[in-house]
Amino acid sequence: MQQLSSEKCVACRRDSPHVTDEERKVLHVSIPDWDIIIEEGIPKLTRSFKFDNFKNAMEFSNLVGEKAEEEGHHPRIITEWGSVTIFWWTHKIRNLHRNDFIMASKVDSFYK
Repeated sequence: MQQLSSEKCVACRRDSPHVTDEERKVLHVSIPDWDIIIEEGIPKLTRSFKFDNFKNAMEFSNLVGEKAEEEGHHPRIITEWGSVTIFWWTHKIRNLHRNDFIMASKVDSFYK
């Protein structure tokens, strides 16, 4: 399988297909540190990242935001002292799309 972090997100519409259960299992293997949760009936990818201080957490949040803008796919980001929690899901389809796994992989690639 191609490295997810090297893929580009595609534009989604309301009728874009969500990942199937089988696709979800295969894609999740590429991002093992991410959890799949159900929040308000919507499956989402989530992961918390740890930092030594607020400044580093904020810099990481900004880096995630910049990458999200480049790809046109945006997460929920919670930035706290020493911690950043990110949630990926595709708002238009209220489900998980391949884009969410691509972006999670990209975030993993620049976390130090």
